[in-house]
Amino acid sequence: MLNRFLNHLEEWIITFLMGAATIIIFVAVIHRYASGLAVPVLQDWLLTLNLSWAQELCIIMFVWMAKFGAAYGVRSGIHVGVDVLINRMQDKWRRSFVLFGLLAGMSFTGIVGTLGVRFVWENGMHYALFHALGLDIGVLPEGPTTPDLEWPTWMVYSAVPLGSYLMCFRFIQVAHAFWRTGQLPHHDHGHVEGLEDIRDEDIAPLNLDDNLHPRSVGFNEGERK
Repeated sequence: MLNRFLNHLEEWIITFLMGAATIIIFVAVIHRYASGLAVPVLQDWLLTLNLSWAQELCIIMFVWMAKFGAAYGVRSGIHVGVDVLINRMQDKWRRSFVLFGLLAGMSFTGIVGTLGVRFVWENGMHYALFHALGLDIGVLPEGPTTPDLEWPTWMVYSAVPLGSYLMCFRFIQVAHAFWRTGQLPHHDHGHVEGLEDIRDEDIAPLNLDDNLHPRSVGFNEGERK
């Protein structure tokens, strides 16, 4: 149940960030060019709109999308890997090397996530939490803010520990599944969602009534029927 929720949450976050960033960039570009048009009412109204924050927001959204997208890549097996040598090994050695790679990825992302938590905590999250709980702040630094949106940077940098820990969890999932079944997640880059696979034997070019397929000599209407 938890795994299914995380799967959907991961996909929802990536889809929302990608769609929202695309819309924001589109609106910002249209606004920039339309503001230069010498249309009295339209130009005056567009110049009152301040979209200087659009670029900064899109950068933040792409950073979050990249971190959660990396975790999704581990789960679905879409990360590019050079496995020519490993696939030529005997099963025992191949299994050992694949598990070593998965455990190395788990360790690396776990370390990055832990360092990210420490960085975010010292970058203003400590102050924000104590302030929200009404505790003594003392000499805790409030932390910097972003230039345009003036958001606390610790909120932006939270993508590092959250995405890294989620990626670590995906490495653990894949390693556990590989240990039990010997199978790794595989993504078919040529597959199009929503289109059913058509087998070659299901296609009979000699029975197609068009001018795009070859017909055998002596194939007449009576034989076709």
